[in-house]
Amino acid sequence: MAAHTALARQLGVTEELLDALYHIDTHRHLFTTRELAALRFAEVMTTSGRDVDEALWDELQAHFDDGEIVELASVVGLFNFFNRYADALRIMPLETTTGD
Repeated sequence: MAAHTALARQLGVTEELLDALYHIDTHRHLFTTRELAALRFAEVMTTSGRDVDEALWDELQAHFDDGEIVELASVVGLFNFFNRYADALRIMPLETTTGD
């Protein structure tokens, strides 16, 4: 996750939102129901894709069309791949400094 956190910071994501992503249960108010469905899907898919049950599928379909669900799954899958690849090769994220 460190590489993605560094990238998020570079793209302007606030520390408050990054913290909220790590502690969704206590920061649910910062997310829409659509975002919460996507985040839940990402979490379940990351820990065990086989655990995407009917209830989660129904929740996704309430907020996303089939193409969007495929796109979400693709992004989650790619980022999981990137994490495992970087971890296995011990690739560290590049931290950038802002020197305005």
